[in-house]
Amino acid sequence: MIRPELRAALTRWREVLVGAAVAAAGLGWMQATDSGFFQALAGGVALVGAALSWIGYRRLRFAGGAEGPGIVQVVEGQISYFGPFQGGFIALRDLDEVHLIDHGRAWMLVPRDDLPVTIPVGATGAAALFDAFASLPGMDMQALIRARDATDPPSAQLLWTHPRRARDHPALT
Repeated sequence: MIRPELRAALTRWREVLVGAAVAAAGLGWMQATDSGFFQALAGGVALVGAALSWIGYRRLRFAGGAEGPGIVQVVEGQISYFGPFQGGFIALRDLDEVHLIDHGRAWMLVPRDDLPVTIPVGATGAAALFDAFASLPGMDMQALIRARDATDPPSAQLLWTHPRRARDHPALT
């Protein structure tokens, strides 16, 4: 009964909306009780809801809105990309560099001892890369989101390098 465009928008914003609903419920509960303990508990619920909403918003900004070819899966520390012309697998522990290339339209993931894997930013499931990238040691997620949101991105930019290789790229340290 819901229009497909509205359903798509609600699906896309669902994490933000759920977090906002939890925060609103916590604030409402805080107003409804007189007990200091329950007010503190409700305040904690409101803070958790606000945090969920903030994380959902960051993921939403990261995912963007473009559609690209292929499917991305992140399972147990391994990134898999199945594309129409190429694909590949990279374990997060083997990842050495993360680049945003092609004027912000694709990720290039460079493993330690293998060929790079290029993943379109808009590939189905590419939003899962947000959590995978967040788990990388020393990853600056704000810089990553700024690079992703840039209106006129450069043709290629190095966003992260593994700490064991940081001496090769002093600009990132």
